[in-house]
Amino acid sequence: MSKIKPVDLMSELVSLCKRKGFIFQSSEIYGGINSCYDFGPLGVALKNNIKKLWWETMTFRSDIEGIDASIIMHPRVWEASGHVENFTDPLIDCKKCKKRFREDNIEDKKQCPECGGELTEARNFNLMFKTFIGPVEDKASIAYLRPETAQGIYVNFLNVQGSCRQKLPFGIAQIGKAFRNEITPGNFIFRTREFEQMEMQYFVYPEQADEKFEYWKEQRIKWHRDVLGLNGESLRFHQHGANELAHYAKDAFDIEFKYPFGWQEIEGIHNRTDYDLKQHMEYSKKDLKFFDEGKKERITPYIIETSVGVERTLLTILVNAFTKEDDKNGERIVLKLHPRVAPYKAAIFPLVKKDGMPEIARKIEDDLRSEFHIFFDMSGSIGRRYRRQDEIGTPFCFTVDGETSKDETVTIRDRDTMEQKRINISDIRETLRKRIAL
Repeated sequence: MSKIKPVDLMSELVSLCKRKGFIFQSSEIYGGINSCYDFGPLGVALKNNIKKLWWETMTFRSDIEGIDASIIMHPRVWEASGHVENFTDPLIDCKKCKKRFREDNIEDKKQCPECGGELTEARNFNLMFKTFIGPVEDKASIAYLRPETAQGIYVNFLNVQGSCRQKLPFGIAQIGKAFRNEITPGNFIFRTREFEQMEMQYFVYPEQADEKFEYWKEQRIKWHRDVLGLNGESLRFHQHGANELAHYAKDAFDIEFKYPFGWQEIEGIHNRTDYDLKQHMEYSKKDLKFFDEGKKERITPYIIETSVGVERTLLTILVNAFTKEDDKNGERIVLKLHPRVAPYKAAIFPLVKKDGMPEIARKIEDDLRSEFHIFFDMSGSIGRRYRRQDEIGTPFCFTVDGETSKDETVTIRDRDTMEQKRINISDIRETLRKRIAL
């Protein structure tokens, strides 16, 4: 296997993503906009596969319900949550080149790392995007694009609990857009200003919190390893120290992944105690306590939170899968994606454009499309077609050739091993089901 320098890997991955239709710079024809990206055909397919796997893992249980809360909420929500007052980063400017930096990312607090110019004093910068509701832009009409999806779950706690007749412990899951006006976004799609979160808030009796916290820690790292197929050696836990803990948290762990730019968070698991519900009760003057019929008392649950970004997970999967290998035909680039997340599950090739091969191949494609995302290609040599599918992570290729019309068999080629063998056309669907499920 070829060795790739970390910086080169990211550069090559960014190039591959654009070339193959995973990710494009947003508004590129106008020069682009910093840290905003559009997801092309393969990117949106990969995103949807990630979200589907997470959603099924969370909500195909009897103790977790789904929700889709509004992006714009009452501004008092963000006062109660602490975002208006505390959701800030220390910002400094260079007086010479005018570039902006987070103070905690600068070693020399007086000198610009770009041009050596003098830096301003730090000032707090709120990361929420502000907007206005209605025709008049005044203080009374201020609203915010949500910086996280969790608050929509908290304010709907009793709505969901009552309508679904849930008992503690139970969870509420949500996938949705969030927005943060980051000072220094970067590392491709690792940190962006617009992103999707997959969050689940698990409501528990206070005395259960430590036990459930440990349970969800293990469940979440297992999901990344076993469901998404991430390399276990590239995953680890990082516990927040006293200086890292959020004001609402009793305990917090990050699941970190070893990216080319270092170990960084992919998902957070937090024991948020009863802080959130108490805050919303104080600010809304509404009772959000759970009535325990057995104990005949009202309880403010503790919350165990799991929070992971869709785009960051997608980047992690691509970094984990990106491989360069040397073989007899030279160097090949291959995305060794788990079949569960791969945009295309299989590609269908007629060996040549005659002798009925395209017609047979199209029939196989049409039959499989009802269940699988399939790619059809009859352009170029078979070797080049294989290479194109390797680059986008298609795990299996089926080739219709001269033998197919005689014995109704095709060649199946495995992306990772490049091994080929013949199987009956009637076995293709079941073969795909079994291999995707592994």
